[in-house]
Amino acid sequence: MKRKTICLLCSALLLSAVFTGCGSTSAAPEDSGAEGLGATIDNTAPLAVPIIDLTDIAADDGSDTGEDTADEGGTAKGNTADEGSTTEEDTAAEDGTEENAAAVSDFGLRLLSQCVRDGENTLISPLSVLYALGMTANGADGETLEQMEDAFGMSRQDLNSYLHTYRQSLPQGDKCSLSLANSIWVNADAAPTMQEDFLQSAVQWYDSQIYQAPFDVSTRDAINDWVNENTDGMIPKILNKIPSESVLYLINALALDAEWEKIYSEDEIQDGIFTAADGTEQNVDMMYSTEQLYLRDQNAEGFIKYYNNRDLAFAALLPDEGVSVSDYVASLTGEKLQQILSTPQEIEVHAGIPKFECEDGMEMSSVLKAMGITAAFDPKTADFTSMGSTPQQPFYIDRVLHKTYIAVDEKGTRAGAATAVEMDLMSLPSETRTVNLDRPFVYMLIDCRQGNLPVFIGTLEHVI
Repeated sequence: MKRKTICLLCSALLLSAVFTGCGSTSAAPEDSGAEGLGATIDNTAPLAVPIIDLTDIAADDGSDTGEDTADEGGTAKGNTADEGSTTEEDTAAEDGTEENAAAVSDFGLRLLSQCVRDGENTLISPLSVLYALGMTANGADGETLEQMEDAFGMSRQDLNSYLHTYRQSLPQGDKCSLSLANSIWVNADAAPTMQEDFLQSAVQWYDSQIYQAPFDVSTRDAINDWVNENTDGMIPKILNKIPSESVLYLINALALDAEWEKIYSEDEIQDGIFTAADGTEQNVDMMYSTEQLYLRDQNAEGFIKYYNNRDLAFAALLPDEGVSVSDYVASLTGEKLQQILSTPQEIEVHAGIPKFECEDGMEMSSVLKAMGITAAFDPKTADFTSMGSTPQQPFYIDRVLHKTYIAVDEKGTRAGAATAVEMDLMSLPSETRTVNLDRPFVYMLIDCRQGNLPVFIGTLEHVI
């Protein structure tokens, strides 16, 4: 018997995680007959969670993102969440910003250390991954949930509250903005019976849009259009095709667009050489500036460079000669990184950053297993009872897809990510320092308002 699949998509730097979920619930067989299929979601029922039926949406170009239109039983994004409710969890999240930022940093570093490939550029968005997996965790139970919480470094309740609070305070300036969106796509043909509490949590905590449609080519295109729009065109496509086993996609899209606090002038951009990890010398445009925040630990030095309004910043760490990027990343912990970023020395830094642009994409199931999330990927042990069911098969995580993009130039930085989870059934002022990023280095786009939260984290081994 073939499996059915549930997917989760996330973007910010486009991060796409695909996973298959398993639990005491069941999933439908792949055959086209009605026998064995769960009850379809009834849009006429008095559900607290509105469902947008794509078949009822009139699209001008054949695809609709659901931003402005919904069927009579649903509402568009931004009108579904209970923004007026304040809970104990909200208060806890506000009080634990630094602690939670450290947990997210630690999660991001463990994720990065598993993803780093010698000689290749790596870019991930821990925040995007957490939004996608956070929505997924709301359908998990038992050991499956425990392992996910251990990997997150916080409870599901705390993660929901933290991400909910964070989403409500995103930088939204004309010259520095960070946006994110979440959605759930249900396969109308597979007709899984979804738990209302699970859907309600997606709306309440993640402001998620919920769509129902047959998983055909038009829905694939609608999903890709949704991701493209919510990543400002930086991730144009997350899916090449929808597997026949897929029953659900949960999607997070994230986009960052920030102008430097001081844009580089023409005379601050000079020809330079970047020495790649393999020793190859590459001609680059090197951007030079004077910064005021110097970073240093036992094995690296770097600096912080602010974007407009100083809500966000670019932080770079250049490993000492003889220390590889992968070894340096492996030596860091979330606590150590937070200490580095929160205690910069006020020293004049002559900084050099190469112009660069890169994109990354990976399947992260092996990475997450290495981080301790194993039960969720095993159809015999995965427990997503609280997510939904079909009469014959349980859900389990099959794949986690992640896509990211970044461009750094004299004006600023643009970055995007998407994550999809696919569920199947079965010092002294006179001192100066010079830090030229002319060889492999670690960089982060951090939210300075949220305990230096790493929205993106990556390694540059060569300049594209």
